[in-house]
Amino acid sequence: MTVTLEQPARALLVTAEDREVPVPASLRYSSDDPLAVHLDFPADISLSGSTVTWTFSRDLLEEGVQAPAGTGDVHIWPCGRSRTVVELHSPYGMALLQFDTAALKRFLLRSYAVVAAGREELGPALDRGLTTLLGGV
Repeated sequence: MTVTLEQPARALLVTAEDREVPVPASLRYSSDDPLAVHLDFPADISLSGSTVTWTFSRDLLEEGVQAPAGTGDVHIWPCGRSRTVVELHSPYGMALLQFDTAALKRFLLRSYAVVAAGREELGPALDRGLTTLLGGV
């Protein structure tokens, strides 16, 4: 049985002028993809006019709320005691977002209640990934 949890997450987009603009977001976790966390943004705030989802490892989020973590497109680090920064890189540019650390930790605890750390079953997710990659070949 698949269990999916979602949690609204208020983000603050830090602009080039050092302004903080509120941005709606949602954190999502599914037992079908136990190693991943999904960060969803609504269509009305994206450049393309469609919903945008960033997917990264649950371990990265766990590490990033405690100390700087990440390479590549997603970097996460604590910013003081109450905020965590998520930096997202794409071909279109970079976005710097601040989240409430307590909300991120609450989401992580909820995800561990669905699938405990170290208990992730990779077989079904691997099969789906290979089928998608190979196109049923």
